[in-house]
Amino acid sequence: MRLQLFLAKCGVASRRASEKIILDGRVSVNGEIITVLGTKVSENDTVLVDGKQVKIEEEKRYVLLNKPAGYVCSMSDEKGRLIASDLLKDAYTERLYNVGRLDMYSTGLIIFTNDGDFASKLSHPSAEIEKEYIVESSLPLPRDLAQKFMDGIRIDDIFYQCKQAKEINSHKISIVLIEGKNREIRRVFEHLGIGIRKLKRVRIGNILIGDLKEGSFRALSEYEVSALLKLCKEKE
Repeated sequence: MRLQLFLAKCGVASRRASEKIILDGRVSVNGEIITVLGTKVSENDTVLVDGKQVKIEEEKRYVLLNKPAGYVCSMSDEKGRLIASDLLKDAYTERLYNVGRLDMYSTGLIIFTNDGDFASKLSHPSAEIEKEYIVESSLPLPRDLAQKFMDGIRIDDIFYQCKQAKEINSHKISIVLIEGKNREIRRVFEHLGIGIRKLKRVRIGNILIGDLKEGSFRALSEYEVSALLKLCKEKE
């Protein structure tokens, strides 16, 4: 199979993310650094990522984490910051990676898996999986904020538009995104001069945060996983 697919099946990262890992020269096959996408490998080959051998994992894991603030969504961090995936290490021996991201200061739902196909389908732009956030501001929100965000705002040649926004009270608003550009909500709020006190993701597709406490996690059920994938298929 292709090397990037092999890495995805090993739980290293999604296929798309694995391609970057290969291009960055972090992967070796039988002692040779590989930087060519599409290189074919088998389970008999010795594949190393960052000097550590990886193998195909038989059991697929799908884990929902309520990320606390102060954790980054990355497999490693050269700045020495706390890593969200480390919260799962005592419970899972498999190498799990995050599907999508939450910035360091945001809290809420994020999914971890070792299933590359699942991650690729969920994170592909065409999937249009809804992600709902509750944003609390330090000062009263402008009354036209929800409508402005739904109509769309252009900032530095990038167009930001939410699918839905609804004011909860004078300091709190619910925002639903389907595209999820980098720091989208924060950039819009900064552009409008609104300070964010708290930003929390409370829903991914059909998955609600419920009573899952910050720092806690749980396995997704087979029904939840299949329902998420069905949402992706409906958008294809």
